[in-house]
Amino acid sequence: MSFCSTPSAVLFDLDGTLVDTAPDLAVATNALRQHHGLAPLPFTTIRREVSNGGNALVSLSLGYDLSDSHQAEARAFLLDAYERSLAVHSRVFPPLDQWLNAWQLEQQPWGIVTNKPRRYTTPLLEALSLTPGALLCADDLAAKKPDPMPLLEAASRLGVAPEQCWYIGDHLRDMQAARAAGMTAVAVGYGYIAEGDDYHQWPAHCWYQQCAELVDALPKIA
Repeated sequence: MSFCSTPSAVLFDLDGTLVDTAPDLAVATNALRQHHGLAPLPFTTIRREVSNGGNALVSLSLGYDLSDSHQAEARAFLLDAYERSLAVHSRVFPPLDQWLNAWQLEQQPWGIVTNKPRRYTTPLLEALSLTPGALLCADDLAAKKPDPMPLLEAASRLGVAPEQCWYIGDHLRDMQAARAAGMTAVAVGYGYIAEGDDYHQWPAHCWYQQCAELVDALPKIA
């Protein structure tokens, strides 16, 4: 598939791509640590794991793996702590916030496809006054990223052909999903990328290290 230089619709991953949610997730992660009598972890350490979800943050915080009998309880504690204050410090990455405000005001097609559950996504978007034309969360369909199904559903809801969409993300699974959906895969390096992971090695069509570089490449309101 060739690169689409001027998309008709723009789709975003949420955490680490559109919204900087790491500060609030770090508070919840360290609340879990404190609950177990442990010292807080550095923010930069937590930030690298945010895109991998609650189980990864529990493993980072307490060393549990998925087979540990205490994993589910710890994950519930972390997510409850996060839900109580999920939009205290979270913000749309600047200057993407300015671009998106203009895009929304002109009612241009855009959406969010995230592996974050809707329980946490909807109140976060409401707090940030974000109103995507299509929103697909982890628990909306039978499959989630890297499966292309939610991306294809988002394009369908927007009434735009997949090949006319950009999908922008900060994780390998985002690029895999975009490619499989026939969309232009756009990788960003400012997000929550694991230590030692080179985002330039992901199967993207283009790569932007800084958020300002991404905004320069996005379509503008005429």
